[in-house]
Amino acid sequence: MEPKQVVLALWDRMQARDWTGLAGLLAEDVAVEWPVSAERIVGRANYVAVNAEYPEGWSIRVLRVVADGASVVSEVEVPHESMGVHRAVSFWTVRDGRIVAGREYWTQPGADPSPRWRAAYVEAL
Repeated sequence: MEPKQVVLALWDRMQARDWTGLAGLLAEDVAVEWPVSAERIVGRANYVAVNAEYPEGWSIRVLRVVADGASVVSEVEVPHESMGVHRAVSFWTVRDGRIVAGREYWTQPGADPSPRWRAAYVEAL
């Protein structure tokens, strides 16, 4: 699979709760960083477990995927029944058909309010 297809499959398998299939897309020693919460997930089993144990009520909508060789960037929207809508921009490195590294920025729309001084220059999304 090409790197872009690997990342698209990652999101598809996560949406389907296909944890075995998700594991098959990850290198054994994959490392995924979440800078917003200052965490690093090391290892295939840990990455799958973090996602499998996340409280149910969520879905995934892929907004875009851009690839340049082994580097793939994805943007997804993840609405949750009780926790609201989250967005993630993820930077993936894919080698030999498996994700070997990632850096994901998870946030909620509007979580960082616009300061008043910018009001004259911006409009709300």
